[in-house]
Amino acid sequence: MEDKKVALLIDSDNVSAKYLNGIFDELAQYGTITYRRIYGDFTSHNNAKWSEKLLERAIIPIQQFSNTTGKNATDSALIIDAMDLLYTSNVDGFCIVSSDSDFTRLASRLRESGKMVIGMGEKKTPDSFRAACTVFTELENLLESEHTATKGGTDRETIQADIINIITQNDNKGKTTGSGEIGSKLQNKYPDFDIRTFGYTQLSKFLEDMPGIEVIKDHHAITVAIKDEATEADMVGRSIVELVRKRGGKPIAMATLGQEIRKSNPNFNVRLYGYSTLYKFIESIPELTIKGSGADRKVVYAGGRGNY
Repeated sequence: MEDKKVALLIDSDNVSAKYLNGIFDELAQYGTITYRRIYGDFTSHNNAKWSEKLLERAIIPIQQFSNTTGKNATDSALIIDAMDLLYTSNVDGFCIVSSDSDFTRLASRLRESGKMVIGMGEKKTPDSFRAACTVFTELENLLESEHTATKGGTDRETIQADIINIITQNDNKGKTTGSGEIGSKLQNKYPDFDIRTFGYTQLSKFLEDMPGIEVIKDHHAITVAIKDEATEADMVGRSIVELVRKRGGKPIAMATLGQEIRKSNPNFNVRLYGYSTLYKFIESIPELTIKGSGADRKVVYAGGRGNY
């Protein structure tokens, strides 16, 4: 599906707006999003968050008044549009974002027509819809991790995090990552991406200057990989242990610890060490213990003997 055309259809009745960035991040690996539509009642308070975000991603809202036609109107409008696109457009695949089993038959029908169907929904999504899709992704897995930049745009920190994500996804599939693929997927995600913004004329030079990324040249082929950061991970782990230990037994909030780590190491990114979140990285350090859950997580020095 790489560099293919994808139609994104979102059921706002069954998906929270907090997943929007993650949805676009995930779809960037499949191709270009040519159709962006969302279905629901945007006069409703429940969809207020969606209304705020539509302009950010140029998503076209398809209004369905729930107070007169009911919830099924949203499902019907999405299904009708999907079938219209199937027969009248040249899209290569569909992304249906919903946690509702009502789209099971639609997903099956699109696959029968030779289209790839990317399903996205919350953990509560019924197995029937999951099985009908070519690939299904749980939206909770797409929430931005603590290390991911959230200020938007194509700032250098965000671009580096995206590149690491692309390489990691390929590594998990046993694939190498070419510089051309990096450039293509960044362009899919950020239409305004231009390496000249960062003072470069060649993507390979831009990649070479990124910490944690190794550029491998073989004649005319250029591939990229994550450097072997085992030694650096040990050093970072020791510095984190020392930071927490100096508090004399007082716990430190996970969010505050993340801020302190980045003050001393602006290029810190847990994905370089094989973790998706700061929580998992801290959990791997024997001398530290995590107490509480969610936003109340705190880290305390537990001593002991381990790798750090």
